[in-house]
Amino acid sequence: MALRNDSCSAMGSPPDDFVFVVEDVSEEIRTDQPGWENLQAPMDKEGAQFFLSQNSREPVTEPEEMGPLWKILHLAGVDWTYGSTGWGGENYCMFLADDENWKLITEKSIRKAESLGCKIYLNTECGHSTYSVWMGVKRHKIATDLEIAPIVPYYARWIREGKLKPSSDWNKDLKIKFTCQDPCQQVRKSFGDPLAEDLRFVIKACVGEENFIDMTPNRSNNFCCGGGGGYLQSGYTEARHQYGKIKFDQVMATGAKYVVTPCHNCHAQIHDLEEHFEGGYHTIHLWTLLALSLGALADTERVYLGEDLQEVWLPGEPGTPDPFVTTP
Repeated sequence: MALRNDSCSAMGSPPDDFVFVVEDVSEEIRTDQPGWENLQAPMDKEGAQFFLSQNSREPVTEPEEMGPLWKILHLAGVDWTYGSTGWGGENYCMFLADDENWKLITEKSIRKAESLGCKIYLNTECGHSTYSVWMGVKRHKIATDLEIAPIVPYYARWIREGKLKPSSDWNKDLKIKFTCQDPCQQVRKSFGDPLAEDLRFVIKACVGEENFIDMTPNRSNNFCCGGGGGYLQSGYTEARHQYGKIKFDQVMATGAKYVVTPCHNCHAQIHDLEEHFEGGYHTIHLWTLLALSLGALADTERVYLGEDLQEVWLPGEPGTPDPFVTTP
């Protein structure tokens, strides 16, 4: 699919479709959500510091999931852009050991970022896209001055720098428990425990340290979810569930009601494991939790949240902090 056009999208979404969806969703937010009249989702912005990749799942099937990340970037004052081409964050050629096309797709995306004058190639919350670009540059000796970076450490940096001010006050009385999945591609295989620590730092800032329960084992020693390496799309569902039972049992042992993971394959697999084994937990992206804790998560952006969080800190409601207030 990614070889069909210049998007590099594993779902084959062409550049024109992507541009339309981004413009449509951003306009809808500006029109329907008070306070966000100036929100931008830049396209082909020359000289932007960050080139943001995008997993195809959002623009193709879940466009409402794009807004929370844009809001986070807006509140942090990030200078960023999408590319109308080369935006696709996935690379299944890597999973197929098709090195020639792994390199082709990675280089196409890298060159697009360079052509816009960007400095940092910022991978969205997608484990395998992060790894495929980071390792693709190394393995295939793609010359570039771009910094290849995952987004989680930047969330943590923006919080430490005071550019983002999430609050866990919403959870003081609710005391809802959260755990997290360490994506293999982002932690054990690439950026290691420093990324895992940043992941926990961000979650604890959002829910309260006392409401975070770690899996055992964790960080670089965490178990694979059972859906990575292309297995989620392989068609061997029964075997995937069998392997995933290890992860399911690990989640259940924490007693947490929510699993946070900055990876699309992990998210889809752990969500599916809950439905298959009837675990009673919810699986969410990190951007959902962060936007909620900033008071910026709209009611239409809560698809993966349970009933217990559907009305917590809705923007504009009494008690919800104003995400645009810059003082602590």
